Amino acid sequence: MTSIVVQPQVEQLTTKYQIESGCPHPCGAVPDKDGVNFSILSEFATSVELLLFEQHDDAEPMQVIQLNPKHNKSFYFWHVYVRGLRPGTFYAYRVDGSQDLHGAGYRFNQNKVLIDPYAKANTNSLWQRVDAVGSKDNLATSMRSVVIDISDYDWEGDRPLNRPMNETVIYELHVGGFTKSSTSKAQYPGTFAGVIEKIPYLKELGITAVELLPIFDFDETEVLREVNGKQLKDYWGYNPHSFFAPEGSYCTQSEAGCQIDEFRDMVKALHKAGIEVILDVVFNHTSEGNHLGPTINFKGLGNNSYYHVVSFDKQYYMDYSGCGNTFNCNHPITEKLILDSLEFWVKEMHVDGFRFDEGSILSRGEDGTPLAHPPLIWHIETSETLADTKIIAEAWDAAGLYQIGYFPGYRWAEWNGRFRDDIRRFVKGDPGLVGAVAWRIGGSADLYQANRHLPINSVNFITCHDGFTLNDLVSYNYKHNEANGEDNRDGINDNLSWNCGAEGETESPEIDALRQRQIKNLTTILLFSQGVPMIVAGDEVRRTQQGNNNAYCQNNEISWFDWNLVNQNADIFRFFKLMINFRKGYCHSALRRRNFFNGQVNERGLADISWHGVKVFKPGWDDPDARSLAFTLGGFDGEPDIHVMLNMHWEQLDFEMPSVPGREWYEVVNTAKPSPLDIVESGQETLVSGNTYSVQDRTIVVLISK
Repeated sequence: MTSIVVQPQVEQLTTKYQIESGCPHPCGAVPDKDGVNFSILSEFATSVELLLFEQHDDAEPMQVIQLNPKHNKSFYFWHVYVRGLRPGTFYAYRVDGSQDLHGAGYRFNQNKVLIDPYAKANTNSLWQRVDAVGSKDNLATSMRSVVIDISDYDWEGDRPLNRPMNETVIYELHVGGFTKSSTSKAQYPGTFAGVIEKIPYLKELGITAVELLPIFDFDETEVLREVNGKQLKDYWGYNPHSFFAPEGSYCTQSEAGCQIDEFRDMVKALHKAGIEVILDVVFNHTSEGNHLGPTINFKGLGNNSYYHVVSFDKQYYMDYSGCGNTFNCNHPITEKLILDSLEFWVKEMHVDGFRFDEGSILSRGEDGTPLAHPPLIWHIETSETLADTKIIAEAWDAAGLYQIGYFPGYRWAEWNGRFRDDIRRFVKGDPGLVGAVAWRIGGSADLYQANRHLPINSVNFITCHDGFTLNDLVSYNYKHNEANGEDNRDGINDNLSWNCGAEGETESPEIDALRQRQIKNLTTILLFSQGVPMIVAGDEVRRTQQGNNNAYCQNNEISWFDWNLVNQNADIFRFFKLMINFRKGYCHSALRRRNFFNGQVNERGLADISWHGVKVFKPGWDDPDARSLAFTLGGFDGEPDIHVMLNMHWEQLDFEMPSVPGREWYEVVNTAKPSPLDIVESGQETLVSGNTYSVQDRTIVVLISK
């Protein structure tokens, strides 16, 4: 921090603290041993007041500091140093300026109390969302930010793990829902600490990274609607208002400011267990909503800088996100905010990676047009601070921009929606898809190779938080979102699902057995495909949402992880665990390639990959009725060969097996067999004799050579 000059003639409510001019950098509230430096960025503001509160629920500030543009403004930065102020103080801003809604899009409003976009923690104990709308003064019901000293934490030598992308198995989970159920028996249910309690479970399953649904501070108090006497609120958290502050409701303590350390405790504990932390981040829109929404921070600081507004009437917002507003990510001020946020989470919070919700919005220029070289995306790609950080894009948005296979940048991985759709269709029995399925299993070279990308650019998934769970994918033909109170209109209609003969829960053992088999089939394809596999929390124990494919507002048993299922469906858990272990096995590197197949041949004459149908080397690419496929992965450097036979037909089929000179085939996986024969542990494989193998209907068989 540069030298601080005492500021003369500062208007203030009291003289409790000595006021000095302060510094423009860094943004936010930064304490040192003598006081706190405050800095916010507002390009067109004409006046700024800093409000200081002693307690989180004080009706009035203990001190109001009017920033003097002559002494407290450097370019667009408004700053002040408050000598003697200590961490734990609550603060907010009033910012004034033009209210030219139609022409310039300004929404400055002196009556609205704003939190700091760079705040490391906020409190909403007085917050009333409705009072943040309109012209009413909302001092008595506003949020307040908290001064946090982020330097005082013992990391015990912790650092981001930097696991190679091709060695990664991602587990998507909701921090609250993972342990909120009483069945979790967690001491701290629904919290960061609750995740720590379940680390032994995560280690046993074998995943290498958790991808946390949004943990940025959001308005969890917002009531969306009431259904059957129950208030529905934002559960997922995809409506943030602060990009530096962890969500307070995920903490064990009620006092503001605990968020930083409790989040760090979780990261440190996960790292000790060898598990990386990836954050699902939402920079495409905010909680402030459309023109009828509240003013929380960005609207009152620089509405036309932070948001895409309608060019011919700037009181309205462009809605590329489908959520009411769209963040103007490539405006220089907004770009700085986002990059500062990401680097903060890596440097100060030791996060290992990010998944960008509706990431295609990050590629839109200030006029909304997709850019060939979006500054924000390339700055993320080339940032030295983020150089070893995993960056994953949801490569589409709600306005029709779909960038699977050509998202800007080279290091960016993508949620591969094509993988999800093609594999779902194939496993439920749609014909003529073997060519598409081969592309997906092989790492989607048809999507990525021409753009000099790699298999690790593809994050493969069958399910995610948005849509059916894996159990519901094989149990429902139709969505059942009535509990959301939107007359079942919300959520997608085309789920590419099949209920195996009955809609929803069934008492038929035959139907349930088929569902079990289909779950194993989908899981096997996911974990035997090139790329980075992602699993959703609970799929490994058949978690259900009763057919709800859009549970964004269900902070209840519909969404929570039911821990009773771990014992009830121990056979499925075992299958997942051993399948993950097989993929991670030191002698199965053929499943974790960094580069695409190139036809290299091993000493037994087997190529790195060979494709077959029921006849060897005859995959039937042009067969419109094909529902079966097989492939062989040649092992190198002493590793075993792997042969996989996929029969998605409703009839048993006889598959020819390729010869392996000097070796024999042994069965590892047969999804038609009951546990524990469905997948066996290393050393328990059974010899397969003959040249053909009869694969049961809707079954996958995996062999290895010895």
